[in-house]
Amino acid sequence: MIKDHCRSTVIPGVLSGIGGFGALYSASFPEMQEPVLVSGTDGVGTKLKIAQMMAVHDTIGIDAVAMCVNDILTSGARPLFFLDYLACGKLNEVVHVAVVKGIAEGCRITGCSL
Repeated sequence: MIKDHCRSTVIPGVLSGIGGFGALYSASFPEMQEPVLVSGTDGVGTKLKIAQMMAVHDTIGIDAVAMCVNDILTSGARPLFFLDYLACGKLNEVVHVAVVKGIAEGCRITGCSL
């Protein structure tokens, strides 16, 4: 199920399949003279507490993507891909799938690949 969410975000430039230890993206940007890659990382902060109280977790994934993409956009860049990291004390499969579903939705909205 998670792989289906990830596959739904693949865009041109993605060179690797899903499940590897690293993501591969083509660094070929022929329309640009001196391309620069911009990266960003952020977290959802205390919004996670609200999501837990409401038992709605897909919004956390969407928000995580939005925070990172917004930071990249402020540099005048466009998002290409999103690297996810989900830390938890005990894995709850339902929550995990919901968060990844939200991340995939955020990636589709912003045009970047997961």
